[in-house]
Amino acid sequence: MPSELVAGIDRIESNRSRFIAEAVRHELQRRQRLELLRSLEAPHPDSAATAALGLADWAEALPEGDSDLLDPSAGEPVHWRPESGWQPSGTPEIKP
Repeated sequence: MPSELVAGIDRIESNRSRFIAEAVRHELQRRQRLELLRSLEAPHPDSAATAALGLADWAEALPEGDSDLLDPSAGEPVHWRPESGWQPSGTPEIKP
């Protein structure tokens, strides 16, 4: 780590290790959020078929005994638009 960075930390924080651990934890969470947003904006092509099924059809296709894993009435209906990502169902399409 560059000495000027260490000196800057030491000027404002008495516990350098705790400060660095907190900064790394914060950065990891930030990157995870960015990756989630990227994934929502451009889902994997293999997920398109599952999304096209719809939640109710997908739930019906689950093996017996797994019916209590999902409550289709608890979710919000959405659909995918390549130009704008996941949108609540009924959202008017925006033409460029």
